[in-house]
Amino acid sequence: MKIVIAPDSFKESLSAEKCCQAIKAGFSTLFPDAHYICLPIADGGEGTVDAMVAATGGNIVTLEVCGPMGETVNAFYGLTGDGKTAVIEMAAASGLMLVAPEKRNPLLASSFGTGELIRHALDNGIRHIILGIGGSATVDGGMGMAQALGVRFLDADGQVLAANGGNLARVASIEMEECDPRLANCHIEVACDVDNPLVGARGAAAVFLNADIKPGIEIVLRAVNLEQAVQGAALVITGEGRIDSQTAGGKAPLGVASVAKQFNVPVIGIAGVLGDGVEVVHQYGIDAVFSILPRLAPLAEVLASGETNLFNSARNIACAIKIGQGIKN
Repeated sequence: MKIVIAPDSFKESLSAEKCCQAIKAGFSTLFPDAHYICLPIADGGEGTVDAMVAATGGNIVTLEVCGPMGETVNAFYGLTGDGKTAVIEMAAASGLMLVAPEKRNPLLASSFGTGELIRHALDNGIRHIILGIGGSATVDGGMGMAQALGVRFLDADGQVLAANGGNLARVASIEMEECDPRLANCHIEVACDVDNPLVGARGAAAVFLNADIKPGIEIVLRAVNLEQAVQGAALVITGEGRIDSQTAGGKAPLGVASVAKQFNVPVIGIAGVLGDGVEVVHQYGIDAVFSILPRLAPLAEVLASGETNLFNSARNIACAIKIGQGIKN
C-alpha cells in the first residue's frame, strides 16, 4: 500500500518536513509495512525554499539583511540543483515570524531585506528568480524591495521617502534611473499563496519587477513531481496550520487534492485548526478533514505541542481506517 504525505508547514509550529515525519510515524504504528512517500510542500510562504531545494538537489545561501523593522536578521534563499534559479521567500527577510507580536506594525515594516536577497542572487549571476510572497510582515507594496534595487520614491517636495506601508500614500513620483539594470534580463516568477493579490496590474510588483504572478503551489508541485508520486497510491494526506474557506483560494492542500483527484486517489486533510467555511474544501477534492487539537489551550502551548498532537491525530486517523477495513456490510 502506497501512502503519499504532502503537507505544508504548520506556521510557527512545524516545518513541512517535520509534519511529514510526524504523520508517517503516526500511520506507521498501524500500517508499518506501507510504502510512504514524503513530499514536504509549500505554496509561496514559509517552506517554499526548503521544498524547492529538496526537490531539485539544490543548496541554501545565507546572509545578513535588513529585517522588516530595520534590524539586522539572518536570512537565506535557495539555489536549485542546476544553479540557475534562486528561490526566495519574502518571509525569510521580511516575514511576520521575524517580529515579536507586540512590535508588529505593518505601516512601519519594510520589504527592503527581500530586495537585498534579490540583489545578492543577481550578484551571483542568477537571472531566474522564484519569489514566494507569503508570510510577509509588510504592506509596503514592494517599496522597500524596489528601494534595495535602486528605485527612489519621492514625496511632493522631492524628498526621498522611507520605504514602508505608512508612506505609500505620500509617494508623488518614482525615480527609476538607478534601478538595477540586471533586472531587465531577469525572469521573476511571483509565487503567491492566495488568488487575491494586494496590488493589481499596475502595482509595484507588476510595474517594476516585470514578474509573472503564479500560484506558488503550482510551481512547487511541478518541482516535486507530485503527479508521478500519487499514481497508484491508496491515500494522499495533506494539511497545514489552518484549513478554512480561504484554503480554496489557492492554498497548498487544495493544490495537492487537485492532483490526487486526477488519479481518483482519496485525500485526507489535517490541520491545527478547522476554521469557518471549512466544508467548502470537500468540493475541491479533500474527502475528510481533521483538527489535531485535543483540547483548548493557550496558543503558546498549542504551538509547542504541534508535533505530538500531529502524531496522535495521524495515529487516530490510521486507527479509524484500520477499523473500517474490518467492518463488514
